[in-house]
Amino acid sequence: EVHIMESGGGSVQQGGSLKLSCTFSGASLGRYDLGWYRQIPGRECQWVVIHDEPRIVYGDSVKGRFTSSRVAAENTLTLQMNNLQPGDTAEYFCAADRFLPVQRVAGNRCPEVAAMTEFWGQGIQVTVSS
Repeated sequence: EVHIMESGGGSVQQGGSLKLSCTFSGASLGRYDLGWYRQIPGRECQWVVIHDEPRIVYGDSVKGRFTSSRVAAENTLTLQMNNLQPGDTAEYFCAADRFLPVQRVAGNRCPEVAAMTEFWGQGIQVTVSS
């Protein structure tokens, strides 16, 4: 059984930083894509970053501010978020699947994307105040 543990969310003021971590225990993810997604209330699910090794692809809204790392040996994925803005306020999810096509989010909220994805975290809240 795969157990997914997310940590690191919280509240921060505009311009601040937070680091999210996600560990997939009990899974062998060597050939899997890993990614971070977020759900902003009232909007469709957004993909934040996709690890499609050797590529790491960032969404336009987070480029230059967010950095994601994958520690394969530990099945751990991190997301360093700098210069956070109120628009980054969302519930963040880590995910893993054989393939994580960016089109999967189109028109879907994150629970629907989760249903199409093999491994999906429980979600962690990030709140950025102005």
